[in-house]
Amino acid sequence: MIMPSRRISEIIVTLRSIEKELSLCMRCGMCQSVCPLYRETRREPDVARGKIILVDALKNGVFEEIHGVLDRLQRCLLCGSCEANCPSGVKCLEIFIKARSILYAYEKLSFWDRLFLKKILSAPERFHNVMNILALCQLLVFAKTGSEIGTVHARFPIAFFKNRHLMPLATTPFRARISSLEIPAAAGQERVGIFVGCLIDRIFPSVAESMIEVFKFKKTGIFIPEDQVCCGIPALSLGDVGAFRALIRQNVKAFSGRIDVLVTSCATCSMVIKRLWPLMVADESASVKESVYSLSSKLMDIVQFLATRFDYRESKGASHAQGVRITYHDPCHLRKSIGIWREPREILKSLSSYEFVEMSESDSCCGFGGSFGLQYGDISESIGEKKVTNIIQSGAEIVSTSCPGCMLQIAGGLSKAGANIQVKHIVELFGEP
Repeated sequence: MIMPSRRISEIIVTLRSIEKELSLCMRCGMCQSVCPLYRETRREPDVARGKIILVDALKNGVFEEIHGVLDRLQRCLLCGSCEANCPSGVKCLEIFIKARSILYAYEKLSFWDRLFLKKILSAPERFHNVMNILALCQLLVFAKTGSEIGTVHARFPIAFFKNRHLMPLATTPFRARISSLEIPAAAGQERVGIFVGCLIDRIFPSVAESMIEVFKFKKTGIFIPEDQVCCGIPALSLGDVGAFRALIRQNVKAFSGRIDVLVTSCATCSMVIKRLWPLMVADESASVKESVYSLSSKLMDIVQFLATRFDYRESKGASHAQGVRITYHDPCHLRKSIGIWREPREILKSLSSYEFVEMSESDSCCGFGGSFGLQYGDISESIGEKKVTNIIQSGAEIVSTSCPGCMLQIAGGLSKAGANIQVKHIVELFGEP
């Protein structure tokens, strides 16, 4: 019998920490019917069952191919469709996240990944300086598409971008406009901390501005600390638990003890703060864990906040002509990971200036998936094209959603298809003057 190497033996021992989660998998294949990646590739290693079998085989010492298993784990949108539809209740997202972090401890990240995670993402001032430089340089690299959606395309034949339409970085990000912000609450009202998020800050600052207008209308207190940082999902997606935890600690320091409610308008940030922050701090000190659990428990997605803190008739109301048709795309992390899907529809139906129409497969993934869209652009774009087709066929003039990643993907797809359909965050519609 050939004994496994010391490296593999260590991995086997570490993977046993998720042995219970792995054992719950019935291997029934139900995930095949809902996985957006499997619909594209029809390859068993791309579906949740296949990934779990590979991780389990590695844990049992069946083979020693770490890189191959890690590559398959990376080929995942982390949309949660498999988990949401699993008859056994297998926590697929948690398995994939933990397995990635374990294997990446033995597989060295690339120089560029290490540079981004260690030197840029974890340092707020440096991150914003780099993004400011990129915002200026994009004028040299990208040109406007001519679409009313406001996307750009590469001026030169850049293989990385191919023929994709992209949303440009905002020349002046949201937090540069306000730095930090504190507004006292009216009597009996809560003090709301706004977790801005990277995409809202750098690409969709109007969404954060709409949040502020809504909170002012409600007379809640507003607190936006200047030293808040990324929620950490890019670091965790690449398996860098150390960088992820450092970002958590920084955010906890920025918000803890200073707010009643933590609100974000990014569905992915909501899922990460609500589910993954508590999951990944098990090895931290008791005081850190208590602070993380406390802040996570205060998290509300903006859709939840609107649904529970407002009478829908309190919306400031839209000034558009009556009967503008609007549809809604469910962000995966909001519907499948947190279970919020009725509320946005109720909100949109309450806006008298709009006629709500349901699109086909409204809860199907748009294909963005953060770093997945960068690593597997062709697959991401193909999944996005199906979403765009459903939006166009709905006959809507506006598509609303509640995730900036989805907005980015959908706007680019609509622009490429030549469809003059606006993409709006739900809070932008709710807070219209």
